Amino acid sequence: MNSQLVKRARDFVRRHWRGALQLREKFILREEALHLVIAGVVGVLGGLVNLVFFYGIEHVKLFFLRSPGDPVEVAEMLAGWERVLIPTVGGLVAGLVLHWGLRLVGKQGPTNMLEVVVAGDGRLPLRSGLINAASSLVSIGTGASIGREGGITQVTATLASKLGQLAHWPPYRLRLLVGCGAASGIAAAYNAPIAGAVFASLIVLGNVSMNLFAPLVFSSVIAAMVSRSFFGIKPWYVVPPFEFTSVFQLPWFVLLGLCCGVLGAVFLKMIRQVKARFEQVAVPIYVKMALGGLVVGLIAIEFPGVWGNGYVMTNRILHSELPLLVLGGLFLAKLLATVFTVGSGTVGGVFTPTLFLGASLGGLFGVTLHNLGIADEFMTSSFALVGMGSVLAATTRSPFLAMIMVFEISLDYSLMPPLMLGCVMAIVMAGRLEKDSIYTEPLRAKGVADGEDTTRFGAATAQRVGDVMLAPIPPVRENAPLREIADFFLRNSNNFLPVVDADNRLVGIIALHDLKEHLGAGAELGAVIAYDVMRPPPRCATPNQRLVDVFHLALASEQQNIPVVNTLTEQRLVGRLSRAQVLGLFAETIAAGSKPGL
Repeated sequence: MNSQLVKRARDFVRRHWRGALQLREKFILREEALHLVIAGVVGVLGGLVNLVFFYGIEHVKLFFLRSPGDPVEVAEMLAGWERVLIPTVGGLVAGLVLHWGLRLVGKQGPTNMLEVVVAGDGRLPLRSGLINAASSLVSIGTGASIGREGGITQVTATLASKLGQLAHWPPYRLRLLVGCGAASGIAAAYNAPIAGAVFASLIVLGNVSMNLFAPLVFSSVIAAMVSRSFFGIKPWYVVPPFEFTSVFQLPWFVLLGLCCGVLGAVFLKMIRQVKARFEQVAVPIYVKMALGGLVVGLIAIEFPGVWGNGYVMTNRILHSELPLLVLGGLFLAKLLATVFTVGSGTVGGVFTPTLFLGASLGGLFGVTLHNLGIADEFMTSSFALVGMGSVLAATTRSPFLAMIMVFEISLDYSLMPPLMLGCVMAIVMAGRLEKDSIYTEPLRAKGVADGEDTTRFGAATAQRVGDVMLAPIPPVRENAPLREIADFFLRNSNNFLPVVDADNRLVGIIALHDLKEHLGAGAELGAVIAYDVMRPPPRCATPNQRLVDVFHLALASEQQNIPVVNTLTEQRLVGRLSRAQVLGLFAETIAAGSKPGL
């Protein structure tokens, strides 16, 4: 009986096994669908992180300020000495959180989102990220001239990266998770799903291909909807609509855009110089941040509007509530307060303070024209809103992001024509005065950003090494014994083994056939280590390089896998590039380009 059942079961399997495999293929979650599911989870995280940040800042304000509400409104009710003391103490406490917190968690990898995407494997350290977030909460709640969007975006991206690390996902997926975290963080913080997706694709990932953009959009939408379920939906800034119907109305906004470009470049130069001055001072980070808070406090004696991200004051400018002299003083005060806050090492975002600077410059421009009896048909709010987007474009070097951001936070489409023109003129002027954006300058200082684009054709040239690189071959330390090295080659098919030092910097490689001379060694075999048999490190690739720029490495290399390092100066091993995959991608591109009709 049992033998008959077994026979029938075998016959059934023989007849239907192909159909079963086909059915299984239909139910397997494809990678594109998996990425959308992951993006949805990250979007939920972004909305929840926004909620936690909101209540965290409220509790910090209640503890230090003894009052709820916007920091500017609270500062206006405080005495002068309190306006000085609170941000100074806040900077000291936030600095102590960074100083002792980072010492407690020990040495970890980079926490810069762009760095781990451009020159890394997408791994953001969780403990360092949480320490930075705690410091940011204290700074924001005590009046630092900084925005909360930076902390929300950083924490969301870090949590997303940690999920991928726990799942042991490859670097390309970790970088996508970081991008989804950045998209959902911006979308949740500003209630701006389009701007979140555009920010992540253009600024963080630097790629607008559809297979990447779709998860970013999905993550942004979910994050925005989760936030709306807690906070509702309303425009951040409200301005009266204005109809632009004549080309002769636009020249004033061309001039405003050029002024905003100058401001953007000056703003970036000031941040870099102040940061360099603070780095030259040999004191702990908490002393530097206390000094930054002290500067903000001293400025706030006369201009309490410099406290916080500037949301309240920006709305006052948009409603033309400030006279020319007050507006001019507030503009300079906010510029100095933001520069010293960021330069001292305070953790936070610069998006909202940048919008404030743009609004104040646009307001100054409009009020000055009106006082001269010029352009009376334009409201001051029109110039202020265009100034917001134009300065944001000048600092980020992304006019499309600035246009979308201003539109989503104002929900006003009437100003789009002059806004577009102002953003384009601002980025042209800023590019002539300052090479880097606010995001690429720290990367270029580390030798990571190249800022160059290729004009060559082909789908493969649009990809970077980081888009296709794999996890690195597990390296050995330079003092590893020969027996450990031999065991590696016996267990793996790779013909080369990377050798790293204590800081994971690539110091050499070991070729399989270089071990032959040591195989006949006797008792002295135990004294041979990796340093004795390794070669100098080969030419390496970096994650931010385009595939077309490393094609020659793939052709010349005798290795199956080309090492990928974070930068050519630091040489920290972060991945490997399959030689066969690179050659295959270019073969496909050449084959596609040689087809008739193409």
